[in-house]
Amino acid sequence: MVLLGCMGEARAEDGYALWMRYVPLEPALAADYHARLADVVAPDQTPTQRAAREELRRGLTGLTGSPPRMQADASQASLVLGTPQSSTLIAPFRAEIASLGDEGYLLRRTRMGGRDVVLVAARRDIGVLYGVFHLLRLLQTGASLDSLDVRESPRLRLRVLNHWDNLDGHVERGYAGRSLWEWQTLPEWRNPRYTDYARANASVGINGTVLNNVNASAQSLAPAYLDKAATLADIFRPYGIRVYLSARFSAPIELGGLDTADPLDPAVQRWWRDKARDIYARIPDFGGFLVKANSEGQPGPQDYGRSHADGANLLATALAPHGGVVMWRAFVYAHDVPADRATQAYAEFAGLDGAFLPNVILQVKNGPIDFQPREPFHPLFGAMPRTPLMMEVQITKEYLGFATHLVYLGPLYEEVLRADTRGDRGGATVAQALSGMAGVANVGADASWSGSHFDQANWYAFGRLAWDPQNAARAIAADWAAMTFAPDPEVVQPIVGMMMASREAAVNYMTPLGLHHLMARGHHYGPGPWVDGGPRADWTSVYYHRADRAGIGFDRTDRGSNAVGQYAPGVAAMYGDLARVPEPLLLWFHHVPWDHRMASGRTLWNELVGRYSQGVSQVQAMQATWDSLQGRVDRQRYAQVAAFLRIQRREAQWWRDASVAYFQSVSGLPLPAGEAAPPHPLAWYEALQFPSAPGDGR
Repeated sequence: MVLLGCMGEARAEDGYALWMRYVPLEPALAADYHARLADVVAPDQTPTQRAAREELRRGLTGLTGSPPRMQADASQASLVLGTPQSSTLIAPFRAEIASLGDEGYLLRRTRMGGRDVVLVAARRDIGVLYGVFHLLRLLQTGASLDSLDVRESPRLRLRVLNHWDNLDGHVERGYAGRSLWEWQTLPEWRNPRYTDYARANASVGINGTVLNNVNASAQSLAPAYLDKAATLADIFRPYGIRVYLSARFSAPIELGGLDTADPLDPAVQRWWRDKARDIYARIPDFGGFLVKANSEGQPGPQDYGRSHADGANLLATALAPHGGVVMWRAFVYAHDVPADRATQAYAEFAGLDGAFLPNVILQVKNGPIDFQPREPFHPLFGAMPRTPLMMEVQITKEYLGFATHLVYLGPLYEEVLRADTRGDRGGATVAQALSGMAGVANVGADASWSGSHFDQANWYAFGRLAWDPQNAARAIAADWAAMTFAPDPEVVQPIVGMMMASREAAVNYMTPLGLHHLMARGHHYGPGPWVDGGPRADWTSVYYHRADRAGIGFDRTDRGSNAVGQYAPGVAAMYGDLARVPEPLLLWFHHVPWDHRMASGRTLWNELVGRYSQGVSQVQAMQATWDSLQGRVDRQRYAQVAAFLRIQRREAQWWRDASVAYFQSVSGLPLPAGEAAPPHPLAWYEALQFPSAPGDGR
């Protein structure tokens, strides 16, 4: 089956509709769905009920070509929406629905009054809305309704986007234009785009959004900006989305006129209690604070000789009467450069397990460095059983080619979520240690929201995996491709193949075999394995790869920094053993001689060069696949993706050539047979400058 309008002379699309395009289905399928679902009984007494009705109307009209008939007479219903409180037709399912929680839902085809009926039933209105989106996903992908029986509820409580948006409209590490939030025109102007943003999040179960950058301005908590945030909260509320704010720890000084932000000072404690009351008077369902403290120059409790627990508990105490939470980031930099940057977060936080108040959630990055193309899972997962944890991942691709490189992050998220934290295959995964997930948003004012069409898939995949970490990245990609382009298998299968290979391709042409943080300084655009010097050693590439004449890699075994000692014994034994460590993480944990024999039979040097070249070949394969889809995807999106793949191909070659040139200069070894020499000397690559790199300017 295919979507009409996506073949041949397809209509132009700019990507604004995301995966909610609702374009007409093949006529026979559209007629079947219309016959089964045309007569709808649905309540419309609350904003969320009206949102569900409107989404259903929009979806069914677009997909079937005919608007549904909204019925008041239950005897006419073929599709019933509601809760036991809002619909007598749903009441008989009360007990079954109760087990699904406040956000869960039931989709079922059943018999009612002698006729076939499809139910979208839930305990609360928001569950009904989530169920409507799930039903529309099934319709968009051409699923059969004959045996429909779906019971869903989220596995994680908090599913939150972190926007690194500044009050001046600049988005830190944003590659999709300016910020969505038009602070100058809020609260008076409610841009319709805000509602579409809320719809997109609700469609994948995201239930929170942090509006401002973790490098926070105290002004975000000033009354004028709280009024603006309250307007956004009003818009998002029907879609189940709570607003959060990044709080600057020194706000009592900058806004309150105090001479200290010491968390044990009574005046500081009073200031935060008053600020919490002020916020909740404007936003009754305010979610809480996200805090970056004592990291990269941000103020925090350590400025006063206090612990992270002291700081987090100060804010948690202020929020607790209102039901708010504190998401306290575990991404920290010491003032003194540590022997191993990867060990610092564990060293600062593991000993505080059990010291945080119940409404504090420690937000831990997926890996111990900084959103690299590949990292081992963070050692804090599984190490703090008495502290709620949420995993922070990047959706915006700061270290993965920005918006122009096709890199589907579903496999990265899946790899971390399924990692065994004990190393005993007993099922103690990272996912099981989590209370929530946070994703650093890739959303901006760009027409396509995310700067490129394929980057939308990472927003989508984050939501689906935050809802249920057991979801499979490949299945998520298939759903996204079917809804975004067409459900035709001849379109979906090639696109999914591209997506599933893309992350490994990027690892190969950027940081193969466990290398990490080789990007250029500051803006992180392009290769910079030669980066050295500057204010901090751990802001350089040479600090991480440690290449010399003898070999390459960071020794994190018990003979080196002993970062492996922060993992459970079973994991530490695997990572610390050169014979057992997975080759994709080899150079993360070991300094290895250039002539070390790899699983392929090649030496490490030959394998490294081969991986760089393989990454380029993988991008070329993605180009060929996309070329084969010409005529099956609308011209506008086809042309942009093709152009971006050309950029990715060129930059993958740049990464390969610059990296090979540098590491050859260190190793002194000849290139493997059949490998082309870089077209320029190393000095040429080192001299490249990018003062206006993407995402760097204002």
